[in-house]
Amino acid sequence: MNSLTPSTKSIALETYGITSKKIHYQLAPSKLHEITVEKGMGVTSSTGALAINTGEFTGRSPMDRFIVKDDITADKVWWGNVNIPFESEKFDALYNKVIKYLNEKELYVRDCFACADDDYKMNIRVINEYPWSNMFAYNMFLRPTEEELVGFDPEWTVINAPGFMAKAEEDGTRQHNFAILNFTRKIALIGGTGYTGEIKKGIFSALNFILPVFKNCLPMHCSANVGEDGDTAIFFGLSGTGKTTLSADPHRKLIGDDEHGWTKENTVFNFEGGCYAKVIHLSEENEPEIYGAIKKGALLENVVLDANGVVDFADTSITQNTRVSYPIYNIDNIQVPSIGKNPKNIFFLTADAFGVLPPISKLTPSQAAYHFISGYTAKVAGTEAGVVEPVPSFSACFGAPFMPLHPTKYAEMLSKKMLDAGVNVWLVNTGWTGGPYGVGTRMKLKYTRAMIHAALSGELGLYSYDKYHIHSVFGVAQPRECPGVPTSVLSPRATWNNDEAYYKTAFKLTNAFRENFKKFEIYANEEIRRGGPQRYAF
Repeated sequence: MNSLTPSTKSIALETYGITSKKIHYQLAPSKLHEITVEKGMGVTSSTGALAINTGEFTGRSPMDRFIVKDDITADKVWWGNVNIPFESEKFDALYNKVIKYLNEKELYVRDCFACADDDYKMNIRVINEYPWSNMFAYNMFLRPTEEELVGFDPEWTVINAPGFMAKAEEDGTRQHNFAILNFTRKIALIGGTGYTGEIKKGIFSALNFILPVFKNCLPMHCSANVGEDGDTAIFFGLSGTGKTTLSADPHRKLIGDDEHGWTKENTVFNFEGGCYAKVIHLSEENEPEIYGAIKKGALLENVVLDANGVVDFADTSITQNTRVSYPIYNIDNIQVPSIGKNPKNIFFLTADAFGVLPPISKLTPSQAAYHFISGYTAKVAGTEAGVVEPVPSFSACFGAPFMPLHPTKYAEMLSKKMLDAGVNVWLVNTGWTGGPYGVGTRMKLKYTRAMIHAALSGELGLYSYDKYHIHSVFGVAQPRECPGVPTSVLSPRATWNNDEAYYKTAFKLTNAFRENFKKFEIYANEEIRRGGPQRYAF
C-alpha cells in the first residue's frame, strides 16, 4: 500500500516536448517533504506534517476552468458558465509556452492511477513544477507498485506549472491562471495557481465525462463508507457540508471522502488514494480520525502555525478553506481495496444557513432526483464580499463545476441506480437550527451523527404516519423521533419559537429552489418536477 520507488529513478519526457535536465521521478513523500523545506517552500508542523502556502489562490477558480471544444466534446458537453469552451489552436499555443517555461525548471514527475476498480482504472502521469504539488499527487492518487510501474503507459497527463502566468489577451484565458482539459490530447493543463485541488479536480472532471459516456458508470462527487454487513452508504455534499467528516466513522470502514464511481455491477469504487479534508475549526474531539491523520506524510495548506509548529485550526487569516491532504492509509479504519457493494443508503448533505430544512428527512424517488439536480447549500454572511445574510447556493449534482455533461444525464443515471438498488435517500441539514445564521446555532455534530447512525441501522424505520411528519412547505418526511436526538430538534419550526418568521423564511427558500430549477424544467419529467417544494403561500 505504501510502495515507494527509489529516488534515483529517472524518466524521459521528450514526447511532451520537455527537455529539462532536472527531472525527479517517483520521489518518496519523505524526500519531497525534505526538498520543500530545504527550498524554503514549507515548514514541518509539530505533528510531522508538511505545511505550505499555496499563494495567491487558496481555492479553485471556476471561471478559469476550460474544456477544449473539439470533435469529442462539441456535441456532448453542456457548454456555458460551468463548462467554458477553449479553442484547440489556443490550447496548443499555450501548451507550447508552458513547456518552454518548464524546460527551465526542476521538475517532479509521478505515475499513478485513478479508480480503485481494475475495470475502470486510469493510468495518470503528473508533471509538477513544485515538490509539494507532487507530494499532493502521491497522497491523492492511487499508488502503483514497482511491478505496475514497469512499462507504465499514461492515458492522461496532468501538467502543473503554478509559476507560469498566462497573458489573457494573447492566450485566450480570462486572466493569468487557468485549468484546461483537452480530451483529444488527454491533458489537463494547469498554470498560474498553486492550489493543489486543481490537480485532482482536473482528473475528476475528465472522469465525469469519460465514465458515463464510454463506460456506463455514474461518477459522483461524494464520500462513501461500508458497514460490518457490507452495506455501502454514499454521502453527497458541497464543501463545508460535512461530507468528509461524516464518512469518517469509527464504526464503518471508509471507502473514500470525495470522488466515486457507481458501476453497472452495483458496486461503488473510490477514484482516489487519499483524502483532502477541510480543517477549519478541526478538533480531536469532534473529528478524531481526520485529526489523527495529520502526521508525517500529510500536507497542510494555508494554515497558521505558532513558533513551535502547532497549528491554530481556528485561524482563518489566510483563508477559510484551510486543507490537509493525506494518503488514505493515514486513517486506520479503511476498506481495502476501496470498493463497496450493495449501496443501501444515500445522504444528501446541505448546510442550510436559513435554518428551515429538517435536520434529517426521507425523500421519495422524485424528491431525490429534484434535490440531486438542485444540489442546494447556502453561503453564510461574511464568507464572501457583499454577503450580509444567508444566500442560497445551488450546484447541480452536488458538483456542477466538475460535471461536463448536462446535469439531467447524471440525475437520470442516479435515479435508475437508486430504483434498481432499492436504496433509501435522506436529506440531512448540517447547517442551522433555531433560526438563520446569526440568530440560530449550527446543528450539533453529535446529533447529525446520531441521525445518520439511526438511518443506517434501520432505527428510523419505514415511513408511516405515526413515525414521520410530512413537512408542510418542503413536502419531505421528517421523523418524529430519533435515538440520541431531542425530539424538539427534529422539527425546525419548533426550534424557531416564531411560526410566522419561520414560514416566511421557508417560503423564501422555496422560491429560490424554484427559480434555480427553471433552467432544468424542460429537461425534467413531471415526476421530478413534483419532487420540489410547495409554492409560495404566505
